[in-house]
Amino acid sequence: MVRKNTQKRRKIRNKRFNVWRSRAGWYGLPLLGLAIGLWATLRFSLLAPEPPANPENICDIFREHTVWFDYARASEDKWGTPIATQLAFVYYESSFRSHARPPRTKLWGRIPWKRPTTAFGYAQALDPAWGEYLAANETTWRTVRTDMKYALDFVGWYNHLSNRHLSIPLSAPRQLYLAYHEGRGGYARRSFEQKPAIQNLAQRVQNRAFRYDNQLKQCKAEFQCWRWYQFWPFCRSDS
Repeated sequence: MVRKNTQKRRKIRNKRFNVWRSRAGWYGLPLLGLAIGLWATLRFSLLAPEPPANPENICDIFREHTVWFDYARASEDKWGTPIATQLAFVYYESSFRSHARPPRTKLWGRIPWKRPTTAFGYAQALDPAWGEYLAANETTWRTVRTDMKYALDFVGWYNHLSNRHLSIPLSAPRQLYLAYHEGRGGYARRSFEQKPAIQNLAQRVQNRAFRYDNQLKQCKAEFQCWRWYQFWPFCRSDS
């Protein structure tokens, strides 16, 4: 009798297990996909930081987004592009909007159509250039154009190549931006000479980079050793 009851309970458990396994087969993957999609939306869109309230002053930018200073300094240490130049590039590329894209063209002047380029993110990196960056550096699935950390690293990396291949000084924002906008091949062909609007934009980038640099000299110490675990002698201010 006891043996029969045990077998009966085992059959009931096996039946329940098979039911849940069947349900998992039907609903498990869709639910997992929904969870991943929700996480990605929160991670890469809804939780993206707002553009700084005062983008005209680099000190105010870093006071609002202090971690951006860490990202810019890390890029400068790694690739050599000054912090002020990096931020000037982002100012004119995306206005500090994480998901910035070029506006769509219009079909027949009315219907929204394709975008003119694949530029995306803070640095407006094109798909081919971003793919080259991913292949040339140690990256993970978290390396995305909508993250300021990687956007600034991309800017530094690209300018490093412009310096190495085109001999553009890293202290020359105007020339660096022309190579960034036109591509290194276009810069070598001097394609920008036929584009006065691009030349004017590159000059504005340089003016802002120099302005940002002068501003940063007044407040840089605020953003060094700002984390609770950064203290002397393990962390020292440059100024």
